[in-house]
Amino acid sequence: MADPIDPKRLNALKEKLDAKRSAPVKAPAHESHYSGAQLGWRMVTELVVGILMGFGIGYGLDTLFGTVPWLLIIFTMLGFAAGVRTMMRTAEEVQRKNTTMGDDLPVGDKDMYDDED
Repeated sequence: MADPIDPKRLNALKEKLDAKRSAPVKAPAHESHYSGAQLGWRMVTELVVGILMGFGIGYGLDTLFGTVPWLLIIFTMLGFAAGVRTMMRTAEEVQRKNTTMGDDLPVGDKDMYDDED
């Protein structure tokens, strides 16, 4: 036999469903961290762009002044140094971001980074 319909239980269920339906919808999670591959490509790109810009500036000045290999070599080295400096800044930024996010690690992972042995 079927149980008689209880209007109180039915109204309680309706209120629960309405509350769930009207709850704010969470925005899809957006990854705010970089994967290792993304970070690696970013750093390689920064280095290559620095070298190419130095090469381009050196080549342009060499053709302008007629000092064929010298400015090209000097500015390529300066571009390399600028690329390495930019890479180091990126690594420092990621390091800083990872240390500030350290409190979000699960307890098991936190123990791995403790200095107490």
